[in-house]
Amino acid sequence: MGNFFRALLSNKILVCGVCGWAVAQILKTMIYALVNHEIKWERMVGDGGMPSGHSATVSAMATASGILYGAQSFEFAIACMLAIIVMHDAMGVRMETGKQGKVLNEMIEFFRTEGFVEAFKKNDKMYEFWEASLKEFVGHTPLQVGAGCILGILIACLMIL
Repeated sequence: MGNFFRALLSNKILVCGVCGWAVAQILKTMIYALVNHEIKWERMVGDGGMPSGHSATVSAMATASGILYGAQSFEFAIACMLAIIVMHDAMGVRMETGKQGKVLNEMIEFFRTEGFVEAFKKNDKMYEFWEASLKEFVGHTPLQVGAGCILGILIACLMIL
């Protein structure tokens, strides 16, 4: 078992990806605290926000694989295509999901304040829905994705070069 963990820790691509994610999440939490004047520890593991942890992770891994194996390698090709897909998804589908969550939360709050929720108390499943809150921090703006990408590239370069 010890050899397995030693092998994991010696995998430079994996370590760069984990470090990219960790640094992005720490920065995201700090930036959120500075902008909103409150610390939300859920930002350490949450989606959305500046910079994109997903972008930092996949960019660090793609950069590390390019440095270690070269631009012609299958490792770089896979990591690079994965990075493009993840970053595109973060700005597309996941961003739209966050916008929809925000609108739905506003609608639910309106219904709560107007007394419509009482009508749903007979149906426990629907009542649970009205009591819940949907995630709004899900996707990223192009700036957040770009910042995460640059952060990931820098981390890989600093760790490998």
